[in-house]
Amino acid sequence: MCASRSIKVTLLLHLFCSATSSPLSTHTPACLLPSQISPPYPTMLPSRPPPSLSIPPVGDDQADSVEEARCPLTLSPSSLVVRFGDPVQVNCSVPMKGFSLLGWEVTLVAPEPTMDSFLVWRVERMTEWNISPMCYAVSNLEGSCHLHLPVLVYKPPDSVSFSFTNHTGSLLEDSRYTLQCTVRNVAPAGNLLVIFYRRQTQLARRHSNVTEKTPVTEVFTLDIVPGREDDGADYWCEAELQLHSTGTQQHVAVASEKVTATVLFGPQLLCPAKLQVKMGESLHCEVRGNPEPSVIWLKDGRLVTPPTHCTKAHAGKYTVLATGLFGQKNVTVEVEVVTSRGTASMRKRHFLLAVLLALTSSLL
Repeated sequence: MCASRSIKVTLLLHLFCSATSSPLSTHTPACLLPSQISPPYPTMLPSRPPPSLSIPPVGDDQADSVEEARCPLTLSPSSLVVRFGDPVQVNCSVPMKGFSLLGWEVTLVAPEPTMDSFLVWRVERMTEWNISPMCYAVSNLEGSCHLHLPVLVYKPPDSVSFSFTNHTGSLLEDSRYTLQCTVRNVAPAGNLLVIFYRRQTQLARRHSNVTEKTPVTEVFTLDIVPGREDDGADYWCEAELQLHSTGTQQHVAVASEKVTATVLFGPQLLCPAKLQVKMGESLHCEVRGNPEPSVIWLKDGRLVTPPTHCTKAHAGKYTVLATGLFGQKNVTVEVEVVTSRGTASMRKRHFLLAVLLALTSSLL
């Protein structure tokens, strides 16, 4: 392998010197003898080398890190987040310090190498999911170096749907159900975050473990136990692609349709043990339940109708009985009917006004 690498380095120098000396010369100039040039770092052979250049092979990650740390190449932008099918344009440049050749090694429309100080790689449509472009430069004295361009190719989901797994219709209070969020045809799944919501409250966050770069369909689930306070609540989910670029973080979010939950629960009586009612007002006790329970009132063991205009005679103990789909509930309420000062004052003002009008009429 070392002999093969030396042959490639010698061939590279021979080609370069041939391009800068007489076409008929077959000897390598003394100034460019391999013994005087630092050999390139170990790398892997490119899939599409330029016509007159053998690109230094790419080695392991540690060798790449050392290589790129000393490499004066500059990429603009330094990393790329691109939607599949969108155009791409990245400039690679190098300071004029002895670097004589600049090129791109990329499987998608690689530009021809140049002796200028910059070279732009551009494509009209990104059509590869897993791509690793590399810009390289060759120096008369420093050998060669390269710099990889980090690329993230993404695709928003075709759709995001929400449902209850294996269930339709109403929900029962304190029963277990499974929410399901299906994200169709999204890439890369490793950057996908799914959030479950009830109303505007986040219930859970789920990440994908799929490492595929190409589009996939992912299904996420969440178990819940709804209560009566969840009756009428909207449930839904949102799929978010978290896309990182240099110095920023982009988000591409797609939300599902909302599903309104109907939660069935038994009667609930919201009556205090002691209740004050103003004279003239109605006697009322809040009762909840789904479906709505039937309610009866008892006073001294007899069925009564709650009064709509209370008087002192309506004071006493009442039993409120609510019957629903999931059982019965009852509560005893001691009712006190009190005089409304505001009502008495209003009646007094009405009386004085009537007297004043009568006096005024008699004087006319």
